[in-house]
Amino acid sequence: MVGLLIGQEFELDIERLGIYGEGVGRLEGFAIFIDGALPGERVVAKIYELHKSFGRAHIKKILISSKNRITPVCPLFGTCGGCQLLHLEYSQQLLTKRQKVVDAFERIGGFFEATIAPCEPSPLQLGYRNKIQLPTSKENPVTLGLYARKTHDLVKVSQCFIHCDLGEEVFTKLAPLLKAHASSESLKHVLIKTSVISREVLVILVTTLRNLPYLSELAKCIIEKIPEVRGVVQNVNPSLGNVILSEDYVTLAGDPFIEEKILGYKVKISPASFFQVNTYQAEKLYKKAIELCALTGAETVLDAYCGVGVLSLLIASHAKRVIGIECVQDAVANAKENAQSNHISNIEFTCAPVEETISSLKNIDVALLNPPRKGCSPLFLEALTAAAPKKIVYISCDPATLARDLKYLCSKGYVLESAHPFDLFPQTGHVECIVSIARTQEEIKPLRDI
Repeated sequence: MVGLLIGQEFELDIERLGIYGEGVGRLEGFAIFIDGALPGERVVAKIYELHKSFGRAHIKKILISSKNRITPVCPLFGTCGGCQLLHLEYSQQLLTKRQKVVDAFERIGGFFEATIAPCEPSPLQLGYRNKIQLPTSKENPVTLGLYARKTHDLVKVSQCFIHCDLGEEVFTKLAPLLKAHASSESLKHVLIKTSVISREVLVILVTTLRNLPYLSELAKCIIEKIPEVRGVVQNVNPSLGNVILSEDYVTLAGDPFIEEKILGYKVKISPASFFQVNTYQAEKLYKKAIELCALTGAETVLDAYCGVGVLSLLIASHAKRVIGIECVQDAVANAKENAQSNHISNIEFTCAPVEETISSLKNIDVALLNPPRKGCSPLFLEALTAAAPKKIVYISCDPATLARDLKYLCSKGYVLESAHPFDLFPQTGHVECIVSIARTQEEIKPLRDI
């Protein structure tokens, strides 16, 4: 640790950004991570955390400022943990995110000559999020906020600059109603989900207890005073852990869903259903997925981790048959309703873990994968390569787990064709990436291990 001590101050040159958007420099080879620092800057930093191979420090003073540094639009930047890159000019954010994909592919996957496209910019750099999750204060009256970075310390907010305009209108109107009717002893989180094209909002109240005397009156007031809200739903979650939502939902007022339109298709979204948070950029991402699948109309397509079935709906007109698999029951119910309401008959949806289902599927020509951040399980990847689809199109929100899974797939008869980073999360350190891989062997023997 080069003799460093907690509280010690020193000058440091920032070389690059880390995976969470923090500046990274080295002191005699020892890595130092500094929130808010940018590449090319020289700063005075103060150590507050030390580990065997790295340390963390606060900026005390910027001696040389980056030419790409801008003034953050949000006054809470650096306090609230929601955004990490509001101080970085947007074109540089895109370069940084592409480099994040390059680094993961080289370091984890061993792909040193991969074709990686420029990062696709978001149509909106601010006001893009169609969902916000707001923890509540511990004291009464109830106030809403966001967590400070890497803590559960509440930062009270009156405006979120990356939240969509309709969601912000509802948030502004909702705050006084919560103060008047709710109790911080039982209300843990408030979620606002918005259909930005159809202009509908769903409010989810996460509580520790089920039967609370104020809930019915609160829900009634929300529906009456905020006409944009289509429904108010309670989620009962007594757990003290980090998981915000349980599987226990109660409809308090209105409908327990909202509807959105994606590339002309109607989509129903329930409280538990996954839906991309950047609607307009998601449309661009889905167009790229369809392009990369290169369908002729004769293929059977697997849509694994299909959520509410958006990609299945969009792919159906290009394929002979689509099989959507998802383990969230509400999402599958939405997916079936979505297929019916859009008059699509060549899709089958199954509610089950993909690992338990894929081995029974036959004659899959193309596989679409959109797993959670942790990526695909070894069991699923083994069964997928045994099924031997001609093409796999993989959408990921984590370049590290994507690179790991690609390394395995490309060791079992596939070749990486192209990778396309998409900025679904402007002003943050996150990046989405969609890749295309193709089978190079006509037959792939069943695998014994992974």
